[in-house]
Amino acid sequence: MDARSVCPAAINGITATQMNSNNRFEERYAGGDLPWDLGRVDRNLVGMVEELQPERCRALDIGCGTGDNSIWLARQGFDVTGVDIAPLAIEKAQAKARQQDVECRFIAVDFLETPVNGSPFGFVFDRGCFHSLESFEKHFLFAGNVGKHLGDDGLWLSLIASADAPQRDPGPPRLTAAHIAEAVEPFFEIHSLVTGHLDSNKPDPIRCWVCLMKKRNG
Repeated sequence: MDARSVCPAAINGITATQMNSNNRFEERYAGGDLPWDLGRVDRNLVGMVEELQPERCRALDIGCGTGDNSIWLARQGFDVTGVDIAPLAIEKAQAKARQQDVECRFIAVDFLETPVNGSPFGFVFDRGCFHSLESFEKHFLFAGNVGKHLGDDGLWLSLIASADAPQRDPGPPRLTAAHIAEAVEPFFEIHSLVTGHLDSNKPDPIRCWVCLMKKRNG
């Protein structure tokens, strides 16, 4: 199946089959087991925007969760769409944006299966969504889909748990720099791939790759 095809039976972008196969995230949001949810913007995103001062443009936040990064980007002047596979996360993000009087679009969608309306985007952000996929084939597909959603010279900032540190249990999957490069370089120029830490409210944050990429044109 074409990874960008849309199922006519989809409701809010999520089909019943996709919902059943991915309900582990919905269950986590329902139960409040959300170690990745900071309740605030990620400092790595703030640092990139403040340092590079990218043009304010349409931005896509993949795996937006409860919306803190999307809301922060909107406050910086970006036109933001946040997507997540968990409908409950989207409901929470929408409520949070209303409470803070910030305009964002939030959509429940499986990014590997369904295109997001509003492209081309100028900037894409994902915090741990790329590394959560369980195979190289899905990493490759994810990178290709990001490229399809970006306009010429569009930027993608991805925060990816690093295999240079021991696996924690529980903890996110970890990837090597070589694995990341092999998956993304057909579609992107890697502008920087530096070691850092996933922002955390805990004293021992997980090491990660802070990977900034620019779409290959043509």
